Amino acid sequence: MKTLPSLVLMVTALIAVRADALPPVLLWPDGAPGALGDTDADKPSLTPYLPEAVRRTGAAIVICPGGGYGGLAGHEGHDYALWLNQHGVTAFVLKYRLGSRGYRHPIMLQDAARAVRLVRARSAEWQVDPRRVGIMGSSAGGHLASTLLTHFDAGDSGAADPVERQSSRPDLGILCYAVITLGEFTHQGSKHNLLGNDPSPELVRLLSNELQVTAQTPPCFIWHTWEDQAVPVENSLQFAAALRRAGVPFDLHIYEKGRHGIGLASVPPFSNPHPWAADCVFWLKERGFVAR
Repeated sequence: MKTLPSLVLMVTALIAVRADALPPVLLWPDGAPGALGDTDADKPSLTPYLPEAVRRTGAAIVICPGGGYGGLAGHEGHDYALWLNQHGVTAFVLKYRLGSRGYRHPIMLQDAARAVRLVRARSAEWQVDPRRVGIMGSSAGGHLASTLLTHFDAGDSGAADPVERQSSRPDLGILCYAVITLGEFTHQGSKHNLLGNDPSPELVRLLSNELQVTAQTPPCFIWHTWEDQAVPVENSLQFAAALRRAGVPFDLHIYEKGRHGIGLASVPPFSNPHPWAADCVFWLKERGFVAR
């Protein structure tokens, strides 16, 4: 049993890492394109989490929580942001529009692309380096992240909106037990929420992201567990194999144990996270996102 002093220290640490979460920022302040209504669910946003100034590395990561394209898992958004802050990375949790609210592709991809563009457009305000902006996602959020990693664009240099002039290409990706394919090894609930009933074979292929990797796909950290029953490990294995064929650097970790959706397998202040967290920090140091 923890002593009272140790509990006080834990609470103090928790308050400290929560302190710099800013209010959500709408991706489109005047209304999102393709919005089906005017509720909170129709207004995609980013919640910025700023690390302490003494820790800040200037790198940023947009986080796409999982939830089968039907919800957004807090421990795969908020908790990841706090963890990244501990390592000096500025984090942005994306609230993207969902299939459970009637949205279908390409709306989710539009939201993710806009998020990366927005971080770059406001990089001076948030004190981040626009050349070090990554994307991270878990489960269906990993599918969304891998979709942007393989379907980005350079931006529209002639756009009236300065945000749209920015590139949507992430500088790296972190994929946590991600849905990658919409083929044999897909997660059917995510596929349905993303594409609806009876999608065309061409659309299924387009969003089976292991088939869309090119030499321009950013470097990736990929992890999964062998015993994941919801999203088979083949999703990560196939994506890593595609990166290898394209000559794209990656760091792949397959752990035997761990249910689907485990996240960090710890709570703030994350004194005992799953080993993937330390492996990922090591990789982020190699990529210049975390200080050595």
